[in-house]
Amino acid sequence: MRQLRDTVWQRRGTSWVWDEEARNQICVANEVWSLRQFLRASKAPGSWPDDLPSNGGKTLVVAGLDGSLDLLTPTDAETWLGDAIKPAILSFQDEYEGDAALTFWLPGGHNRVRAHAATDEVRWLCHMPHGHQIDLGRIFWGKANEYPQEILLRDGGRPAGLFHLRIT
Repeated sequence: MRQLRDTVWQRRGTSWVWDEEARNQICVANEVWSLRQFLRASKAPGSWPDDLPSNGGKTLVVAGLDGSLDLLTPTDAETWLGDAIKPAILSFQDEYEGDAALTFWLPGGHNRVRAHAATDEVRWLCHMPHGHQIDLGRIFWGKANEYPQEILLRDGGRPAGLFHLRIT
């Protein structure tokens, strides 16, 4: 998987971030939206704010995706991601015309997001007792596995998250 040391993920595209230092670079706690707020804004015309709450109006950080996935069976989670979350991401992208960043805060993501080194497939490890893996690449970017990039805050560091410039 390609690695990204640039800060473009803080201003554009969609990211899934699990590193607290990375999250702190773009927002403070009271700027984070709940998943419910995010989904509500995506469904009501004119509900997206003119100025996003974080990073000088360039970023929206959303928390709660991981907890919601944990409440669902793997099959229901896949359906929900495709039927509710992906359209909400697309709505965000359309509203801001690719000139804003959407970041999903996944505090335990370093243990749950699995990138296969040989194929660049990205999967979400479901909460026990399921233990299944959800193919995020298939759901969000149609298996165009060359596009997601690992976010690195420093050379030789562990990935802080994943970045995708545009979901289609």
